[in-house]
Amino acid sequence: MKITSLETYVVAVPPPYIGGRYWIFVKLKTACGIEGVGEVYAASFHPDVMEKAIADVYERYLENHDPHHIERFFREAYSSGFTQRPDVSMMGIVSGLEMACWDIIGKAANKPVYELIGGKVNERLRSYTYLYPKNDDGTYSHDYEDIEPSVRCAEEYVKQGFTAIKFDPAGPYTAYCGHQLSLELLEQSAAFCRRLREAVGSKCDLIFGTHGQMTPSAAVRLARYIEPYDPLWFEEPVPPGQSEAMGRVAQKTSIPVATGERLTTKYEFFDVLRNNAASILQMNLGRVGGILEAKKIASLAEVYYAQIAPHLYNGPIGAAASIQLGVASPNFLIQESIMRWEGFHAEILKKPIVWEDGYIIPSSEPGLGVELDMEVVKANMPYTSRRLHLTVSTQPFDVKAGPSDSWKARYAVDKE
Repeated sequence: MKITSLETYVVAVPPPYIGGRYWIFVKLKTACGIEGVGEVYAASFHPDVMEKAIADVYERYLENHDPHHIERFFREAYSSGFTQRPDVSMMGIVSGLEMACWDIIGKAANKPVYELIGGKVNERLRSYTYLYPKNDDGTYSHDYEDIEPSVRCAEEYVKQGFTAIKFDPAGPYTAYCGHQLSLELLEQSAAFCRRLREAVGSKCDLIFGTHGQMTPSAAVRLARYIEPYDPLWFEEPVPPGQSEAMGRVAQKTSIPVATGERLTTKYEFFDVLRNNAASILQMNLGRVGGILEAKKIASLAEVYYAQIAPHLYNGPIGAAASIQLGVASPNFLIQESIMRWEGFHAEILKKPIVWEDGYIIPSSEPGLGVELDMEVVKANMPYTSRRLHLTVSTQPFDVKAGPSDSWKARYAVDKE
């Protein structure tokens, strides 16, 4: 079996851009006619650059090769240009192409991928979602100072069946992290947790996201404020790249620390584990190096009695790959969902991801178990904006700005 062609699709996500501004899908085809799809999670460069980079990696390391040879592909791409080190953009490309190889492998074997990487362990996967509160006019709210829309949203999600919800009221995210939070933001974060805990009781876990904008000392202060509300985890309390610093935070709080959405390959995750920086690993399957690399990281986590909670803020192909991993991983904790996989996440698939009463129900179809609706894909191309998938504020943190002012400034930048 040989791979003979590549197609790349950059899909513009319609407003309000839930899951990012665009999704990058790849499709590989073999000489015998089997097609496989994958997803490259957003990287540091515009999709125009990524399309050329994807084509380069394909031509060098995959074209006319057998899709079964995952290890060969990973090692040659990982070592590309004499680098032999984790590279977030290269590994994003590898992840998408590797997913597509697994989709082909599963279809050729007439088996879901999870049966080929250890077999089914979990019949269904517990899931959580971010809160997506709405204003009275139906638009999404980003005003964390007004807690009540988020409370109503949390109550609705619990009624739907969710047993965990995530939120991040300690923003904004700035290119000039890490910084100390203001007392006002610390108190607002505690008030947010307190009000949500009152609303959902013990029926639902609270997950506190921070996106790595704090210094270790600031993260310890924030953890002390929110500890009474017993979050399931404290996510990425310091910027990525210094696991020992995150370990200092983890040692000073009873809240489990989680990290990993911006990390890639087994090497970076091993550094997290050996520094006791996190007990919950959040690899993104479209960035980490692919399905096999994620499975290796999950196995490393087992050795440290750590769990996995795959990150997902992109499209449904990356989600499908995450589901395959979760089904076959004994230390799976929970999967990030985009609400109930409705809206554009459902429209772009011929059969949407199945979600029931708080759980994802894995597909038994061969390969990744999903198929793109190419009419919808092409109807949402090309992506014409110059914006990246996600952005951060270009202004340093201002302690005098109110909590809502900080968030509004961040979203004003993002909506330009």
